[in-house]
Amino acid sequence: MDNYSKFKEITNKWKLLVAADIVAFSFQERQLKVLLVKRKYEPGVGQWAIPGGFVREDESLEESALRELKEETGLAKDCYLEQLYTFGEVTRDPRGRVISVAYMVLINEPEKLKLKASDDATDAQWFSVDDLPPLSFGSAHRKILEYARQRLHWKLEYSNVAFSLLGAHFTLTELQRLYESVYNEKLDKRNFRKKILSLDLVDPVDKVSSELGRPAQLYNARTKKLKIYTRIV
Repeated sequence: MDNYSKFKEITNKWKLLVAADIVAFSFQERQLKVLLVKRKYEPGVGQWAIPGGFVREDESLEESALRELKEETGLAKDCYLEQLYTFGEVTRDPRGRVISVAYMVLINEPEKLKLKASDDATDAQWFSVDDLPPLSFGSAHRKILEYARQRLHWKLEYSNVAFSLLGAHFTLTELQRLYESVYNEKLDKRNFRKKILSLDLVDPVDKVSSELGRPAQLYNARTKKLKIYTRIV
């Protein structure tokens, strides 16, 4: 038996499947939120899950992730995309041996997007990461979500990726609330602003917003292109 025939025999026996799962974060109502879909089919019909599905033979992992996100939620726009981790627990999927490559997507101005569930999802909604419904696939999807939030925490510490979750203009208070929602802790207002301004991460614009009845200076990000710093917050 030649090497190719051996390879085909092994793959047919293993029947290994690869999936792309997507953790889409947004910042709304002063909360970090994640996009979940309600499953249309088994396993877990009627339960909430992370958007995702199996990778096709003719597409890359990234193409598969973006396709599944669009098909299941209707969400299709240019956004920050990062591959997170590969999850391969043997019993993570009741359908068989499935390796999941997880991605993180960051969405700004989600209120301008119209979610539309389709394909193998019956609904798509944003949920606070601190108040999630029971998830399908046992602990597998919760584990992916927890890892994604931790990765976002790390990224905010040393990069400017936070601006991928904000609109064109924002106040420093909004930026601080974003950090606090990801970190799940309160930050000192004075120290936070001092550090952000000292790193030249933002520029003031000729506009103000109203916060607690008082005008607040609006800013924009100096750049939304990913940059690495020694330490931000």
